Amino acid sequence: MDSRTSLTLSIGALGGLAVALTADVITVPIWVVFLAWASFFFVGGGIAGWVKSVASNLAGVVIAAASLYAAYLMGGGLLVTAVAVGVGSAVMVQASWVPLLATTPAVVIGFASTVSTVAGRGHDVTVATISHPGLVAAVACVLGASFGLLSEYLATVMASSPDASPATPPIEGNTA
Repeated sequence: MDSRTSLTLSIGALGGLAVALTADVITVPIWVVFLAWASFFFVGGGIAGWVKSVASNLAGVVIAAASLYAAYLMGGGLLVTAVAVGVGSAVMVQASWVPLLATTPAVVIGFASTVSTVAGRGHDVTVATISHPGLVAAVACVLGASFGLLSEYLATVMASSPDASPATPPIEGNTA
């Protein structure tokens, strides 16, 4: 079986599993899992891609949580939140000086995942429980990258020969 077909089958089966798992077992937003899964492939896949994706996504989670908490401390109005998010956005770009975080879009995925988790879950960053949106987004990001690694592995196993091309299909902008 060619690598694209094996990756198609792998992602299709695991995508369904991810939906079921996040609905009843690990209740994190499925959209964050899928974004982190995409991030895994975007940064190049493999073990190195898993590490880079998770590190970048988690950096984005931390930057978003800090930005939103700073906005909260300053009153939380629209203008204050806009400025805090703007500063956080600048920090995301500056994070690219760290080689592990050099793929800024993967950092943005973590940031956006946290902000969307705040909106989607109805908990702000002042919640001091397991429902904290930063923690929820972080777990979902790790889960998504893990599904990425597993889907890549399964696709490689299903490929027709050991000489088959890597399971990661060419993605425009994939620099790894």
